[in-house]
Amino acid sequence: MNPKLDLVLERTIDVKPELVWKAWTTPEYLMKWFTPAPWKTVECKVDLRPGGMFHTVMESPEGQKFPNTGCFLEVVTNRKLVWTDALEPGYRPTARKLGTDAPFFMTAVVTIEPHGAIGTKYTATAIHGTEDGRGKHEAMGFYHGWGAALDQLVALAKTM
Repeated sequence: MNPKLDLVLERTIDVKPELVWKAWTTPEYLMKWFTPAPWKTVECKVDLRPGGMFHTVMESPEGQKFPNTGCFLEVVTNRKLVWTDALEPGYRPTARKLGTDAPFFMTAVVTIEPHGAIGTKYTATAIHGTEDGRGKHEAMGFYHGWGAALDQLVALAKTM
């Protein structure tokens, strides 16, 4: 972890790791929690394998849509997901232009570790290539947004 380039959200939650995994990897569940309210995730595609697609479309309260397509790099069932938006599915470098189509590129690492009888140590790390990219992501509300989304994931998982 490089504090000049990376952002980290770490929490212990009272949900089993298998439910956290299911919420992250099942599109119909992911769409219910992934974007902090009042924003919505209106589209999701998950091809859960290294080189597979991770695609979401987020919608602002005003109805503006923000598509994001990335590539899974590592998939360890019930334990770890790694993907990046710097690559398209099949590990093809993205054609999006930094600054025009995307304010920054990142690699996300989500680890899910058993904690106690029914809990999970949840760690989400957003890895950036530049301090500027990290700063832009933090300014966009990384901690609030990813934290609120995790709260929504926990609430959903308790109903699954």
